[in-house]
Amino acid sequence: MQPGLGRRDFLKVAAATGGALVLGFYLPERPLRGAPPPAKSGPFAPNAWLRIASDGTVTIVIHKCEMGQGVATSLPQLLAEDLEADWSKVRVEFAPADKAYYTWLNPQFGMQFTGGSMSVRGSWDMLRSAGAAAREMLIAAAAQKWQVKPSECHAENGEVVGPGGKKLGYGALAAAAAQLPVPQKPPLKQKDFRFIGKRMPRLDTPAKVNGSAIFGIDVKVPGMRVARVVRCPVFGGKAVRFDAGPAKAVKGVHDVIAISSGVAVVADGYWPATMGIRALNIQWDEGKGAAISSETISKHFHALSEQPGAVARSDGDAEAALKSAARVIEAVYEVPFLAHATMEPQNCTAHVRKDGVEVWAPTQGQTFIQQAGAAITKLPPEKIKVHTTYLGGGFGRRVETDVVADAIEISAKLGVPIKVIWSREDDIQHDFYRPTSLSRLRAGLDKSGRIVAWSHRIVSPSIMSRVFPMMVQKGIDHSSVEGATEELPYDIPNLQVDYHLADAGIPVGFWRSVGHSQNAYATECFLDEVAAATRQDPLALRRKLLGKAPRHKAVLELAAAKAGWRTPPKGGRKRGLAVAESFGSYVAEVAEVSVDKAGGVKVHRVVCAIDCGKIVNPDTVEAQMQSGIIYGLSAALYGEITIDKGRVRESNFDSYPMVRMVDSPAIEVHIVPSTEGPGGVGEPGTPPIAPAVCNAIRAAVGKPIRRLPIRTVHA
Repeated sequence: MQPGLGRRDFLKVAAATGGALVLGFYLPERPLRGAPPPAKSGPFAPNAWLRIASDGTVTIVIHKCEMGQGVATSLPQLLAEDLEADWSKVRVEFAPADKAYYTWLNPQFGMQFTGGSMSVRGSWDMLRSAGAAAREMLIAAAAQKWQVKPSECHAENGEVVGPGGKKLGYGALAAAAAQLPVPQKPPLKQKDFRFIGKRMPRLDTPAKVNGSAIFGIDVKVPGMRVARVVRCPVFGGKAVRFDAGPAKAVKGVHDVIAISSGVAVVADGYWPATMGIRALNIQWDEGKGAAISSETISKHFHALSEQPGAVARSDGDAEAALKSAARVIEAVYEVPFLAHATMEPQNCTAHVRKDGVEVWAPTQGQTFIQQAGAAITKLPPEKIKVHTTYLGGGFGRRVETDVVADAIEISAKLGVPIKVIWSREDDIQHDFYRPTSLSRLRAGLDKSGRIVAWSHRIVSPSIMSRVFPMMVQKGIDHSSVEGATEELPYDIPNLQVDYHLADAGIPVGFWRSVGHSQNAYATECFLDEVAAATRQDPLALRRKLLGKAPRHKAVLELAAAKAGWRTPPKGGRKRGLAVAESFGSYVAEVAEVSVDKAGGVKVHRVVCAIDCGKIVNPDTVEAQMQSGIIYGLSAALYGEITIDKGRVRESNFDSYPMVRMVDSPAIEVHIVPSTEGPGGVGEPGTPPIAPAVCNAIRAAVGKPIRRLPIRTVHA
């Protein structure tokens, strides 16, 4: 993990000829080992962020993945703002996988990777400085041509305007500007923004509407064959033997081979590969995993929760304060494993040659693909060329390289391009799941009902132990306790959070909002229990506890006001609220819910308020809040992966349902104007929705919802 780097460290010109200006970056204090020097000729350099052609076309290279979150528009807005570009001439390309440049230019992660709601907030200064530097070079080129001072010129809508109103377009100036030195401290705009903060139409919409956008599943390569892979239904199991004959008898099937993850059927297309799989007879060694069930996992977690864990946060002396408290309230909250269920099933196309590998993938982690490819082929990572396509949803699932490894391994064995496609059943039953988690909470109250102690014990598998083991320190995986530790905003004098890193034997991975998704549910629902026990209004209690957290308090009050918290809803509905900080943003949500006589839950309305600091595109913020709410609502109402004899019971959307349009609530999003630094928006909408809905249900039926999913409830 690299430390944050300022924009001054990034700028260096890569001069170009041939009528194009190419602006690139390097890190002068951190040499790029193995990196080529900045290009001094040619229309493009692999370390370039910006390309301006002689016809004035501005091509912006995006180092993040577009999975529906809108970065293919918001990131160009940042660069175009300080470039003073003509938006109608802006084009976007996805960056190649290049350790020498794009890895080091992601200092938050130290790799080429999209996640953590970091795309905009991690690129703000870098991309604005790129645009500003290019603008100053273009102005200097025009000033030279007109033999005037640069201060007598300014840039405007893709042109440089000089004395007397004369103009030169960026295309006409590109070649001359490319010969000039880059300013090391280009001034950034401070006002009169044309793109930042504006509702700009998404650049990727036309291609997605007319079908020309290429997702991973759309990739076609000459000579390509399609493969499906059968994995052992029990996690950790492996194939002992199989009969390839019946599968090879299927028309269109070419090969049936054993690979590391299972057995692959390779065919002309997806359907013959599927028919080949159905004809296979495989004998599995299920291994120790066959003894695992949801019940055994829950029993193990409950036992661990009775014992102290590794301390993740300790303020005052919570145990002593609990012992001396006038009253102690205790509850246990549980959440299940969750699948990602991306709209586009997992897929990857790979072609392994002797001198290198090409991979076409809807990926969130180009660096991970290069590492996986290098491990399989023994080639250097730079020999693994990654073509990033559009992603049909990510949610953290496409960080993983399991499907990539399948495609590379099959192609290496057969010597032809291979596209691996998963079925929905493959996707649901062989995921890296959001961890199941158990939270044991205790609150100590004094005689007046004030909270004087708070204890939160978390039992959960660790994602980081597998992905970034060096980040697990002293038994603490921060991703498992986030939202319950530093981000918990309440002013409680004695507070302790401890953690048991529990291996459940089920693969776990990053899921939209990661640990915040389960910990916001537990903490916000438990706080409502305290409010009910002390006969306090949930909003009033939170306001008392948020004296040192003004941004939390502001979004909470805004959401409550817009929802009409003080006015009882009609039609037997009840309201619940929750607030959470995650990924640098502050979000409060109020849910309006009804419960019918059969226990069926209907969420009618959700009011959301967000403070994400400075924003680029309000439309993107609103869309991401809506998306995060629907995603989290699906998990809260229905989402559950259950394990029986080491197998996942759920298989498709009939057994792992999503919120459908008929069930979707009306969603209102209110953005708090802010001059604070930018926060993330891809994930922060998800954590508050489950507790807001559960708190509304508690208000309706008089009892808390301590286990998800909700499904049906009864008083």
